[in-house]
Amino acid sequence: MSDGGAPSRYVKLTKEQAPVDEVNPGELNQPIQVPQLAVYKCNECGQTLPENFEAPADEPWTTGIFGCTEDMDSFWQGFFCPSVLFGRVYETLSEEETSWKRACVCHSIVVEGGLTAASLLLCIPGIDPHTTFLFWESLFFVWWMCGIYTGDFRQTLQRKYHLQNSPCDPCMVHCFLHFCAVCQAHREMKNRLSDNFVMPMTVVNPPPVQEMSSSNDGHHHDSVPVSHHSSDLVMRPL
Repeated sequence: MSDGGAPSRYVKLTKEQAPVDEVNPGELNQPIQVPQLAVYKCNECGQTLPENFEAPADEPWTTGIFGCTEDMDSFWQGFFCPSVLFGRVYETLSEEETSWKRACVCHSIVVEGGLTAASLLLCIPGIDPHTTFLFWESLFFVWWMCGIYTGDFRQTLQRKYHLQNSPCDPCMVHCFLHFCAVCQAHREMKNRLSDNFVMPMTVVNPPPVQEMSSSNDGHHHDSVPVSHHSSDLVMRPL
């Protein structure tokens, strides 16, 4: 364009100078893949891993799902106060500063409250069948949601210690064997955090100590005295 009679400051390109490929708007701002920046990081701690790193195989649990009597303290606590035991385990496993009381209260309302409501429903006769069906359906839904929540807690424990899905999926374990699963999680963390627990590791022997030997060890230099009892350096003028 030209303002008045002033010549144009734009240079018109010819066919030889025109670009071969047409560039669409925004095409030059696309990200590119840089292999040097593609690093592997641990999902748990975020530590950078080498390229040839292979994740360790899942390990078996130190105790079985039905080994509740192997630790009588957790057995009695899980039998009479399962909410307290669940809260303690959740507080130890959680990376956030979550109090065990909050998890204990939520567990009491959902699990113990649901079991109490189901017991009262069985003991009280004369309730409308349609109302009973809706009530049981609500209890089943709440129990299933509780299984999903506690199953996610068990899955976090498995990822942290690379444990197997034993005996089945974490959600199914807590849906059908909830109290046994809570006791097993407490025993597992107790065994893992104890001082007597030995993690399997590769033993690497250090290289032998190398010493320098001289053929004239018996030759004493009178000009430079050597003292084994002092680290001071004594210099004499020549």
